[in-house]
Amino acid sequence: MSESHIDTLPAIVVIDVREGGPVRHALDRAAGARALRDDCVAWFPALAGPLIPWMDRLARRWLVRSRSPYIADIEAIAAGLKFPGIWLLNGSYEWGCTALAREEAGRPWLARTLDWPFPGLGRHAEVAHMRGPAGEYFSVTWPGYVGVLTGMAPGRFAVAINQAPLWRRTRHPWLRFFDVAANAVNTWRRVREIPPDQLLRTVFEECASFAQARQRLETTPIARPVIYTLAGTQPGDCCVMERTETGFTTRAHATSAANDWLQRSAGWEGRVGADVVMTCSPTEAAAASVRRREALAAWNGSFGRDSFAWVMEPVLNRFTRLAVEMCAANGVLRVAGYERASDAPSACRATQVTTIGALSPA
Repeated sequence: MSESHIDTLPAIVVIDVREGGPVRHALDRAAGARALRDDCVAWFPALAGPLIPWMDRLARRWLVRSRSPYIADIEAIAAGLKFPGIWLLNGSYEWGCTALAREEAGRPWLARTLDWPFPGLGRHAEVAHMRGPAGEYFSVTWPGYVGVLTGMAPGRFAVAINQAPLWRRTRHPWLRFFDVAANAVNTWRRVREIPPDQLLRTVFEECASFAQARQRLETTPIARPVIYTLAGTQPGDCCVMERTETGFTTRAHATSAANDWLQRSAGWEGRVGADVVMTCSPTEAAAASVRRREALAAWNGSFGRDSFAWVMEPVLNRFTRLAVEMCAANGVLRVAGYERASDAPSACRATQVTTIGALSPA
């Protein structure tokens, strides 16, 4: 990555919370949790700020009714931090991503970017070193967040979450907001299954192998559609799982993903990314995911030698907040955080390039 694109931002730290987990992480890093909340709230229009406590209550009502084993964690974090927004953070599910699992010298690697418009997600990212019955793992996360979006368990597997395509009741671009809202209301009123990011945390805590992780991620009913990219430790341990609430399609070939199904399906629409406007046509929305997925799949460098050289347009965009490289076989985890410097093209942004080197397998 060109040095001209780099601006100095705080280092991404590794926080040892093997005892205490996300609750200890949030309470020990309370100032960071508040700073993240304030940065994210600042993205909303000024009139939306007073609505945060109300939205927090709605998120709490849904999560309490869901089949989440981590409600007590969120309760403890919200009580300890004493400011609204914690339930909303843990109920949020609006992000775009690009991911690729592939082998290098017989070792599976997983690379991903996370795109979200909220500022501060790159600046305030941390790596939580956690532990469950199946062993230790590392989650790229934020203080106050209890699920896992990106994680690596040395000697076991690495997994990343991508948001699945949007279920459309309508087809007109101007009605996309209606479909987003209608899906959210349906989930809030009717769905009681575990959120996909919290299911992933149970996998890191309880699954001892690639095969166990795959089976759990494929078959557990979930609250919302999702795309999981999984990389293990042995040759052939790479797959992408496209999940609906109760169904799945898994592929061990073409193991790159963005925010659409590999095979487009009637009624589903690829998520709108940063390179198109919210009122774009369904064809343009789908094409945005295809561009990012194919660009990452076509990169011919080496994750082992060319760290983060793959983070370039269109995979890199104005909403990119994180880039991560993981190899569970080697116990390697590297993280870079990103923040927008302006509305200029992606090369003209402040980019935090912090690498966490080799981590010894547990």
